[in-house]
Amino acid sequence: MIGIVAVSHSARLGEAALELALQMVQGGGVRVQVAAGAGTDADGTPVLGTDAVAVAAAIDELAADCDGVLVLMDLGSAVLSAELAVELRSSDVPVRLAPAPFVEGLLAAVVSAAAGGSLDTVAAEASAALGAKTGQLDPDAPAPAAEVPTIAPGARVRRVRVRNPLGIHARPAALIAKASAGTDVRLRRLPDGPEASAASLSRLLVLGARQGDELELSAHGPDADAALDRLAALFDDGFGEGTVAASAPAESVSVSEPVSHAAAVPQEPLAAGTVLRGRGVSPGSVAAPVRHLAPALPEPDAAVTIPVEERETEASAIEWAAVTVADHLRSRTAQATGEARAILDASRLLASDPELVSEATALVRSKGRSAARAVWETAGAHAKSLAALGGRMAERVADIRDVRDRIIAEILEIDMPGVPESEEPFVLVAPDLAPADTAALEGGRCVALVTEQGGPTSHTAIIARSLGLPAIVGVSGATAIPDATVVLVDGARGRVEVDPAESSVAAALAAATVVPFDGEGQLADGHPVALLANVGGAADAVSAAAAHAEGVGLFRTEFCFLDRVEALTVEEQVAAYRGVLAAFPGRKVVVRTLDAGSDKPLPFANADHEDNPALGVRGLRIARRMPALLDDQLRALARAAEAESAVVEVMAPMVATVEEAGEFAERARAAGLTRVGIMIETPSAALLAAELFDVVDFVSLGTNDLAQYTLAADRLLSELGDLNDPWQPAVLRLIGMVGEAGRAAGKPVGVCGEAGGDPALAAVLVGLGVTSLSMTARSLGRVATALAEVTEDDCRRAAAAVLAARTGEETRAAASAALRNA
Repeated sequence: MIGIVAVSHSARLGEAALELALQMVQGGGVRVQVAAGAGTDADGTPVLGTDAVAVAAAIDELAADCDGVLVLMDLGSAVLSAELAVELRSSDVPVRLAPAPFVEGLLAAVVSAAAGGSLDTVAAEASAALGAKTGQLDPDAPAPAAEVPTIAPGARVRRVRVRNPLGIHARPAALIAKASAGTDVRLRRLPDGPEASAASLSRLLVLGARQGDELELSAHGPDADAALDRLAALFDDGFGEGTVAASAPAESVSVSEPVSHAAAVPQEPLAAGTVLRGRGVSPGSVAAPVRHLAPALPEPDAAVTIPVEERETEASAIEWAAVTVADHLRSRTAQATGEARAILDASRLLASDPELVSEATALVRSKGRSAARAVWETAGAHAKSLAALGGRMAERVADIRDVRDRIIAEILEIDMPGVPESEEPFVLVAPDLAPADTAALEGGRCVALVTEQGGPTSHTAIIARSLGLPAIVGVSGATAIPDATVVLVDGARGRVEVDPAESSVAAALAAATVVPFDGEGQLADGHPVALLANVGGAADAVSAAAAHAEGVGLFRTEFCFLDRVEALTVEEQVAAYRGVLAAFPGRKVVVRTLDAGSDKPLPFANADHEDNPALGVRGLRIARRMPALLDDQLRALARAAEAESAVVEVMAPMVATVEEAGEFAERARAAGLTRVGIMIETPSAALLAAELFDVVDFVSLGTNDLAQYTLAADRLLSELGDLNDPWQPAVLRLIGMVGEAGRAAGKPVGVCGEAGGDPALAAVLVGLGVTSLSMTARSLGRVATALAEVTEDDCRRAAAAVLAARTGEETRAAASAALRNA
């Protein structure tokens, strides 16, 4: 075994580089010591520098278990410390000082050592590590010589295609090296590209294999077939990074810079009462003047070229700026709590990312880019890669840009743009928000967030919910609202009203007031209507229980899988589910199986590109491709139910046929779950409700998707917001059909979409046959109050009046008139 010592001026840089390297081999089969920093000062602050004694001690510690030790160093004096350490050490193990780039060399050395390479092999791999990147950044630079294609006699041959969007970069190369360890495997890019040994990280990178390329694998020896099987599986799985269709390669994706509010000047003033629509990601209503996020930093001049003799100094400016930014974010993290703390810590790690820093400094050294320009270009490449992955990963682009701007501002010694300061309450409007900006809102005067970009799992959405701020994302034209204009933000409905009338503000704020709920939903005549809560995890469940929800009508299990490249294990799922069930002992908890796809893609479940994802493989349909994913979830839920006293019911999303419902019910019951239902989100399911009740115990109407599919209107498209309305007559008639089928079968019908929390619609739904309503916890009291004022007969009269209406406006008027006369 070969040991490795990483010598760095910065303990944080050394640890971050080591963490990245060990992730490549999952920490197995290699010994690495970090000898970094020069201690701490009187205040406990780490001192940048190197210590030869510490390096010697690291070499000696590895000597007992290793056949040789490779030493890698970051900057000038680290080399001197390493040379002195060789003289100071007490062991006689062979030591090699590698003239290799610190981060790239460490990655290559760790992979080579984990594969069993000799000291000479590991040193050669480390020294060649920069070749692939140098070739990409500087076409005129000499790249490592490609190996001459050759297939050994008797070798087994396999062809594979690169399916992951980013091609064979460092992480896939490390996985290839690990999977082929112990077997002589070679790869060749077809039709006439270079060849590389699978054991060589640097030569694998030189292959330049991108998404869509075909490779020829050859191996010989007794384990050749097994090694090729392992490698083929890695390629087919996209190395755990997802598999985007080859017809849409990552490099074709365009990532536009956010437009600052100054550039978004409206062609004409927005009239009073203008309503802009987006995706409501955090509920609540508020009215306040608009303040815009300060504009982004200007793009650094690409024409500036740093003289050769000044490039080392310019490159070091990037390293120092990254350390300073990471320190600043660390202090911000210490002051934050909950989700904000975790997200800020993730930004800190981005600022410390050794690849970002090393790639930027390589641009300075090889092409003479200014430090600011090098960071700009490198961050742009990283952002483009994330955008190519799509879904939630694309929402991390704002995080990359935030760290980019912070490092550049530090390099240029200018103020960082961000959240404006104000003595008065304001609504913050921006193209998008970085996590550090959003987290900084805690305790400030911002009362709501409106962004033109972002999605439901962006950090803007996550932190806004944790801070209790109403928030809407994806609002086209938001940055055109003039500064100081009063807007009315309705986070639940995704509406921004410009310069609203006083009556509109009063009505919205009154509706947003939290009304206490005593825990018992019923009509004026005592007829019970269960009022339940929608939750996404244990924290939501605890809050819902504190608000006296009668149970959970929708546990969105996909929220437990967010930010995961791979699915949770059964054990991890059991723990997550128990956290929700424990909050409702003896009460009903309806659990929806994984609803991934469309606007909520997960990398391990929705790998393929789809032209129409809302009509594609989402919800229950994922089980067609990955039946084990559903079976694991059902098994985990059954185990969680056994461990807790909650009354667990399970339902599947995106059901369209009786066959789908029947198969799901069989699998759920086979796993040990006795109460099984389905979501009714498609017109097909609503029309087949009577037949569906023959195979399931209950149904729950997802009114958001039911409206989308019934009106053929993308629920994420703001200009079609009027069609995505549960008051649409077609939607209410389908709900009525389901309600009648439920009454005939004597089985429960729930509503868990946005309509469930609408006090004005609650009585109509009950009249249509709905037996329970599920909503955000803050809506429980208002809905309970509305229902307590009407009888069951009143509800049925209102339902009959609504079913006779022809337009959305008429349905509202008919319901209001019927209930007003009750």
